[in-house]
Amino acid sequence: MTGSQLKSLATSVQFVKGVGEKRTGCLKEIGVETVHDLFYYFPRRYLDRSHIPAIRDLRENTTATVVGKVQFCGIKQGKRKRFELVLFDGTGYLNCIWFHRVHFWQKLFEKGETLAVNGKVGYFREFQMVHPDFDRLSDAGDDDFLNTGRIIPLYPSTEALGKAGLDSRGFRRIMRTALQAYAGEIDETLPAVVKKRQQLIGLQTAIQHVHFPASKDMLRDARRRLKFDELFYLELMLAFRKRNVETRGKGIEFIKVGDRTRQLIAELPYELTDAQKRVIREIRDDMRRDAPMNRLVQGDVGSGKTVVALVSMMMALENGYQTALMAPTEILAEQHYLTIHELLESIGVHVALLVGGQPAGERLEILAEIKSGKAAIVVGTHALIQQAVEYQKLGLVIIDEQHRFGVLQRANLIDKGATPDVLVMTATPIPRTLSLTLYGDLNVSTIDELPPGRKPVTTHWRGDKKRNEIYRFVRDQLGSGDQAYIVFPLIEESEKIDLQAAIENYETMKSGIFADFRVGLLHGRMKSADKEEMMRRFKAAEIDVLVSTTVIEVGVDVPNATIMVIENAERFGLPQLHQLRGRVGRGTKESYCFLIARYPISDDAKKRLTALSETNDGFKIAEVDLEIRGPGEFFGTRQSGMPELRIADIVKDTELLIQARDEAFELAANKAPMQTLNKLPGRAHFFKKYLEKFELASVG
Repeated sequence: MTGSQLKSLATSVQFVKGVGEKRTGCLKEIGVETVHDLFYYFPRRYLDRSHIPAIRDLRENTTATVVGKVQFCGIKQGKRKRFELVLFDGTGYLNCIWFHRVHFWQKLFEKGETLAVNGKVGYFREFQMVHPDFDRLSDAGDDDFLNTGRIIPLYPSTEALGKAGLDSRGFRRIMRTALQAYAGEIDETLPAVVKKRQQLIGLQTAIQHVHFPASKDMLRDARRRLKFDELFYLELMLAFRKRNVETRGKGIEFIKVGDRTRQLIAELPYELTDAQKRVIREIRDDMRRDAPMNRLVQGDVGSGKTVVALVSMMMALENGYQTALMAPTEILAEQHYLTIHELLESIGVHVALLVGGQPAGERLEILAEIKSGKAAIVVGTHALIQQAVEYQKLGLVIIDEQHRFGVLQRANLIDKGATPDVLVMTATPIPRTLSLTLYGDLNVSTIDELPPGRKPVTTHWRGDKKRNEIYRFVRDQLGSGDQAYIVFPLIEESEKIDLQAAIENYETMKSGIFADFRVGLLHGRMKSADKEEMMRRFKAAEIDVLVSTTVIEVGVDVPNATIMVIENAERFGLPQLHQLRGRVGRGTKESYCFLIARYPISDDAKKRLTALSETNDGFKIAEVDLEIRGPGEFFGTRQSGMPELRIADIVKDTELLIQARDEAFELAANKAPMQTLNKLPGRAHFFKKYLEKFELASVG
């Protein structure tokens, strides 16, 4: 290797002393290919010697980290074969037990080595932990990493890494070597004025102390600096995305508000809420400007987003433009189509539905209507962006539940028009911290008011042993003239089995507990016409009980339906449960939702079901969901076009996020933004990690 390569953080990790070719392959699997990648492979937690309890002081049913030397390890026979390992710390013995893959564990440990184990403390003749996490701290007889008071980094590892000697101990060794050789090449990435204003330590110091902290204070300062870096560049990307959208070209000025818009509002069977009126005004103001609209409308279940979107569509139509509404699934697209078709066909507006499974003849006819402009409003799935689809004059793009689309899909739909206005809708309330990241480049409107007269839905979750009791209650309510939904899960991985179970349960209920009532079945495999007819009959109260899969998740509005029973509720996500519950409580009657769970259920499932039972507030539910799943899963990092956050947590680091956002947006407001970027000391880092996503991310 040349001298210049030796000084580069882009050097392959293979050339770090102690890595070699075999370990290089394992590291590549976890995204560590260069010295820079290695430095940003952060510890998952730290072992502070001053906070390690003695074994004699352990308490049953608490979670603890214990450090001790292995006194015994081996396989034990009994009712159930197990691998046991006994630790001694000078004050007592801790028995660690693994029931699975016992021969694997036997090869992994040796007597005399020092381990840190973490888990829930139990007691059976002596203190014990079952299936604890562990980290090997030293070789047998080697206490290098256990000096009193030292904070020891513990790294994420895998079975493959462990076999290659890259457990926490192995990572500490190569990290120390890499820092000694390359730390001097770490360049500052923040403008000096930002660093000073935010009282941040230097990047080189931060990298060194996040891996080998000299003290708790230095660890805290190192983590704060590295978190700020991530959040600052994330927000900087959003700031430039927003600027890019605002300057992407002259938009359409939708000046006219005509008779058909007024007729639509006048013929609605209810008065618009103040929140709906406010959001419609915000959209109207956007659409009148010559800059392209880029707005998010978020609102809880039943808050009336569809009507707001309809008014926007009418404004586009009356100015001579088409609207395309893209939904993430055929089921949701069909439901939007039915709602819009019902409200607009009566005032002479032709609405078309374009989805993947339509017959070829029907599809060609719809494509002709879109090209000629006969279809003023086109509702569909990603079928809307296929090459064969030509719009006569696309002026408004509405994207429903945009976090479920890839960035390219959104871009392709927008490209079907000439700088169309973009309206994004979501029925998944977004906590503020996520709004600042996922939708930081959009103008946000929130419908924070439900229609008058709505009562909160009383929600209970019960084990399946209570099923008969619940269904007796449902029968009583049906006898009073109410209607009910009974929903079964339909999970992609087991779709055929789930669908068969739903059909069998429908047959059982129809001839059993609900034999005295009219029972209907609705699922996604039915033909569109059959689904439409089934929903028409349910709305017309010709059916008392609708047994369904999750096709009724969004968009179905039957005020007389007051009961929702969700079977196998533990299999549903929290937003989906909240959406399903939103199908009842849409009238003025008292409404109920019963969540029937099949035991055993996980702790996360219990949290979901408990949260839904305790509140009807979608924003509170979203906060709980965010806590359970974490931000990556909540909005899908891969789908959103957002870079992965390695150390920052947008839930826990809200204050730091806002500070980083303020700094980033101030920088982007500079009249010559690209010149400003070129002056950033870390510009190469920014361009490599963030701006490669920028072109795609410029789509709202």
